[in-house]
Amino acid sequence: MGVLKKYHVASGSFETGNTDSRLLQAFLGTCVGVAVFDDTAGVGGLIHLLLPEPVSAGSLDQPEKYATTGIPIFLQQLKQMGATRENMKAVVAGGALVGPLTSQDINLDIGGRTAENVYIALHNEGIEVAGAETGGFFTCCLELDMRHWECSIQPAGFDAVDTTIAESSPTNADIQQAIEAIRPIPQVALKVLRITDDGSYDIQKVTEEVKKDQVISARTIQLCNSAMFTKRHDVASLGHALVFLGQELFIRLVISAAVQSYFNQVGNGYSLCKGGLYHHAIGTAMIAQKIAATTGKAVPGVAYTAGLLHDIGKVVLDQYITGAYPMLYREFQDRQSEIIDVETRILGMDHTRVGALLARKWSLPAPLTDAIRYHHNPAQSRNSDALTTIVYLADLLMSRFHSGLELERMGTNNLTDHLARIDLSTAQLSDLVDLIPGKVFEPAVEKTNDELNPSTD
Repeated sequence: MGVLKKYHVASGSFETGNTDSRLLQAFLGTCVGVAVFDDTAGVGGLIHLLLPEPVSAGSLDQPEKYATTGIPIFLQQLKQMGATRENMKAVVAGGALVGPLTSQDINLDIGGRTAENVYIALHNEGIEVAGAETGGFFTCCLELDMRHWECSIQPAGFDAVDTTIAESSPTNADIQQAIEAIRPIPQVALKVLRITDDGSYDIQKVTEEVKKDQVISARTIQLCNSAMFTKRHDVASLGHALVFLGQELFIRLVISAAVQSYFNQVGNGYSLCKGGLYHHAIGTAMIAQKIAATTGKAVPGVAYTAGLLHDIGKVVLDQYITGAYPMLYREFQDRQSEIIDVETRILGMDHTRVGALLARKWSLPAPLTDAIRYHHNPAQSRNSDALTTIVYLADLLMSRFHSGLELERMGTNNLTDHLARIDLSTAQLSDLVDLIPGKVFEPAVEKTNDELNPSTD
């Protein structure tokens, strides 16, 4: 039947088909994945759900995101393709907790409520649940082999790990040398960051600065043409980009393009897929910008930049994570530890501290440096408590609702206090999830072309 081809089913979407050579996959944290198939008819598919139900009337333009509206549409399409309820079987996975659950607060169990709505919908349709693994705190991967209609649920990111190997930890001198080896941030990026940090800027001057750097110009145009950002027009020059995107989005793309090379140089340490670290950074930036705009607690453009750079320390530590992967596996599995605690125990330093050192080396503005340093512990922020909290929430949402990109585990014991810092509560978590732009789940960059030579008209 041919070589098995992996097909990623993005959050808030579903994929169906007849017997073929695809392996449908959904990486699941708090999201819930449902694979349904009729092996007699040779029909099946997989849906990747974000929330239990729509949070507002405006949410109905994307019904596939929600269990109560997505499951009926998904099942109806399978029936139209020839599946029958008598022969359909389902496998359900995901629904991990956002944070520790108390008897007084069920708002954190978004995944549990999504799974419950899934089970109700399947029961009402008379569809057998042949397998299920929901709840807990772990991310997993739900797979549907469409050749033989076989399902599996696997831990995400730890394929065939040999847990007997132990690597020596890097010294402080090793890490400092790794920081020094990171090339300086491009001057055009620093100028754009400082101009936008002041709050007032001449967009034409920004454009002229960008034109001076052919690499950043090329990457900006490349991002403009990616599905994650626009894809509404074929952008061929910086001038066209400015016209089509507007000033604010243009600035965000320039900054994204400027830091892309740093994330591209990492190996397979933190990333669970090609480009995973950069895709997570872009997604966190988009969510942070959205939360800032909705709450009014930070400048949206600054929140975007802070979200983009929050994990820059992982670029430095990535080379050491590859060798320490078996130890990381044990820590995650046995202790359910937060990522910064695991890094400190294994490497002697975590990515937030390393990121702050790099930010100071680059002379980044204090609020950005603070967000990088304290995005796992917003209460310790010295310069911009609200901005750091927004980045923390964006990082948490990205790691829970768009799993499978990078190694990450956020602490949630003080989530209620963190939300209160920007006048939110756990009751509004579903609303925050619903703010996640659909483009976050698209590929960050559709193809890489370092040879690109754009027009800068």
